[in-house]
Amino acid sequence: MTYYTKSEARPDIGEFYGFHHVRFYVSNSKQAAAFYTSRFGFSPCAYEGLETGNQKFCTNVIRNNQVVLAFTSALTPEDNEVNRHVAMHSDGVQDIAFSVSDARGMYEKATAKGCKGIREPQVLQDEYGSVVIASLQTYGDTIHTLIQNVDYTGPFLPGYRAVTRDDPINAAFPKINLEVIDHIVGNQPDGDMTPTVEWYEKYLEFHRYWSADESVIHTDYSSLRSVVVADWDEVIKMPINEPAEGLRKSQIQEYVEYYGGAGVQHIALRVNDIISTISTLRARGVEFLEVPPKYYDSLRKRLAHSSIQVQEDLAKIEELHILIDFDDRGYLLQIFSKPVEDRPTLFYEFIQRHNNNGFGIGNFKALFESLEQEQEKRGNLV
Repeated sequence: MTYYTKSEARPDIGEFYGFHHVRFYVSNSKQAAAFYTSRFGFSPCAYEGLETGNQKFCTNVIRNNQVVLAFTSALTPEDNEVNRHVAMHSDGVQDIAFSVSDARGMYEKATAKGCKGIREPQVLQDEYGSVVIASLQTYGDTIHTLIQNVDYTGPFLPGYRAVTRDDPINAAFPKINLEVIDHIVGNQPDGDMTPTVEWYEKYLEFHRYWSADESVIHTDYSSLRSVVVADWDEVIKMPINEPAEGLRKSQIQEYVEYYGGAGVQHIALRVNDIISTISTLRARGVEFLEVPPKYYDSLRKRLAHSSIQVQEDLAKIEELHILIDFDDRGYLLQIFSKPVEDRPTLFYEFIQRHNNNGFGIGNFKALFESLEQEQEKRGNLV
């Protein structure tokens, strides 16, 4: 396991302010958005479709504080990028959008170095103001849209209509407070991790933040390699994974086979009260991976010899199957949902940080054993 030191000088590409939104291509935008509002506690915030003049695509946008998800589906059966994406990958992440200081400049610098441009810089505007927007191709069929807010004050992006009516199911449960997207993990076929990491280094001037290989991340049956890249301010972190050779098929390889190539494996959402959040999510019907009791027996022994004092109730943490990782400075709590698609692809992580900026390396073995249990149920731990 390695932590890296970033350069002292800020790269000249400009500033990244964080994740603007994540866009999914799905078969039914309305139903996909409804799943996340009813299960995850998001609220509708914006809409684009037939009623706003878009005759080809419909997008429902939902929000929970700074976490924004957009679901786009095709309105016609003709051959187009949305239908092709859904046919290949099923519902999945197509765009990881960043809020940036200079969308045009970033696009021009990246494409001048050889990066494939998807959407040339353009100004979008309506009665709420304007943004500058441009898009670049990254791994698989995934893109990064760069969004520079000039003076926009609307619900999502120019051209979208605000939606103010909340899902009535939200009134029946305690409020879920998601803070921000903590990180987004991309899975790659074996051999593609390093080229993907180099893509971020070359075109977006990200740096390597953290890495670990199969000597650290493994179980008795499978293993993987991972490198985390980040912008200079480290507000955006992107772990890049690939499978390593093992006795059986790793969950990274399973993802690649079912998704049809590289793509987003999971989205980590940061919260400030993981116990209440997970309790409410479970009541709403969200399914999470189960952790064997022996994990908590070991955890209590390790904590007994540590200076770290966990503020949360350990009995409640065990009841909810939340994982804890810690070092000499702090700790984090995390939990992982089961896949939210029919295919065993996309899932979610919920993470609460207490002076710990890691990724739960101490939990990887327990996590992967839980994932392997699910793989075995699917007949894919071969």
